[in-house]
Amino acid sequence: MTESQLRGLGSALDRFLGRFLYCCSYTQTFAHLKTYVKGLLSDLPRKSVEPIALASGTPVRTLQEFLKDHGWDRDEVIDTAQAYAAALLARLPDDGLGTVGVIDETAQPKKGDKTPGVQRQWCGRLGKVENCVVTVHLGVKRGRFRALLGGQLFLPQEWSLDRVRCRAAGIPDDVAYRPKWRVALEEVDTALSNGVKLDWLTFDEGYGKAPEFLAGLDKRGPRFVGEVPRSLACRLAGAGGPPAAGDESSPADLVLVQALAGRAVAVRVPRQDLADEVWQAAELPAWLRLGKGWSSRPYRLLLAHNARTGETKRFVSNAPGEVGLEVLVRVAFCRAAVEQCFEAQKGELGFGHYEGRNYTGLLRHLALCCLAGLFAAERAAAAQKRGWRRA
Repeated sequence: MTESQLRGLGSALDRFLGRFLYCCSYTQTFAHLKTYVKGLLSDLPRKSVEPIALASGTPVRTLQEFLKDHGWDRDEVIDTAQAYAAALLARLPDDGLGTVGVIDETAQPKKGDKTPGVQRQWCGRLGKVENCVVTVHLGVKRGRFRALLGGQLFLPQEWSLDRVRCRAAGIPDDVAYRPKWRVALEEVDTALSNGVKLDWLTFDEGYGKAPEFLAGLDKRGPRFVGEVPRSLACRLAGAGGPPAAGDESSPADLVLVQALAGRAVAVRVPRQDLADEVWQAAELPAWLRLGKGWSSRPYRLLLAHNARTGETKRFVSNAPGEVGLEVLVRVAFCRAAVEQCFEAQKGELGFGHYEGRNYTGLLRHLALCCLAGLFAAERAAAAQKRGWRRA
């Protein structure tokens, strides 16, 4: 936003940020929080500490200390933002799917070896293994509204085992490696505890390949539809009970061959700013291999094929049988919403502009980016509503 646009939103932004006053130990710290968020929303080409500080007339060192050392509770900021989002989502129109939570990760290329969590690992942004930092996020989509609700750093095992390196980056001793799916479950737990009602969850095959993750979601209650790899170990569910522990599993692709002989359903998937896509979908029930045993229940295993592009995708869902296959496919393709959030965060809100080497500073920067994104998403929803009324 330009300086004049920010001034025009001054009272609305002040009201929005006012609820975060008590997350800060001092009013001066809260003033810096406002300065930082306004900097993220501005049209500065680079939104790291130094440009934001210089543009606002704040000493650079002061804003650096605000991120790293000042007394404010990053977790309380996230909790307050999510409680606000929960109330906001309940008032927004939807497209028949309700509120869809989207689990995804993003990577930010980084040079050097000092930024917390940085190492050579898969960087989806570049489509190759590269030196980068990976963060795991929960986003939400309801109708045309979409926003990120939080995020955590993925700490690779190599970092976790080197506590000297961790301490040099400000990473507490109790922060250790967890697989990405476990980080994702923690993000879901936080949102649910803050009152965010998730009608659905969806995710890519990086998470769907872990049966422990699927079982964890099942225990938490929300219905899900997530992508799984073709190699997912499973077994067709018949009329009997669960398979014996020693029964063999097969890859999902082999099991789904049987679905091709059944009835396929044509599903039209809406895409924002692009033409709708039509997918042919079929399903069958399957048990999933879990360790040396099997899942506690059969799941719905889906196959979706796009004749135009030649793509084939596989999904798994815990939704009850009365939920139509068309709904499951539409939910599964809501993942694009969080990718749009990442694009907006990186292109407009400085998501990847953090230049420090401190764990606390990095997490605080990510939290304030989510805060700025939530405000921007709410303003966009309000503008859309005004447009509908005029129409």
